[in-house]
Amino acid sequence: MTEELYWLVLTTLMTALFWLPYVLNRIMIRGLMGAMANPSTDDKQQAAWAIRAHAAHNNAVENLVIFAPLVIATHILGVATPLTATMCVVYFVARLAHYIVYVMGIPVARTLAFAISFVAELVLALNLLGMM
Repeated sequence: MTEELYWLVLTTLMTALFWLPYVLNRIMIRGLMGAMANPSTDDKQQAAWAIRAHAAHNNAVENLVIFAPLVIATHILGVATPLTATMCVVYFVARLAHYIVYVMGIPVARTLAFAISFVAELVLALNLLGMM
């Protein structure tokens, strides 16, 4: 497995686990049956951090849709370099940081972490286009 694919798998697994904290909060607030019920306007409000965790998870999924094809194309086309491997690590760390600071409610750090992950994606795309 290439380094790029390794970090894609880790990023995908991490993203897949981001739902857990906010669902556990939902169970604590609404009970197990309430958490499994369809959403209702009468539902008890979740903790602010859990609402942010849900938003951070959604954002991670939205960005994984961009990151994954870039990594897969890098692998298939055989254009992996030490830089692309590094950008995959940077993306992983930035997305983890984004999730943590988003849940904690730290707005500037959240934006910086997002921007760093975007730059990593941009470098992967530019490499695929032969511009790096």
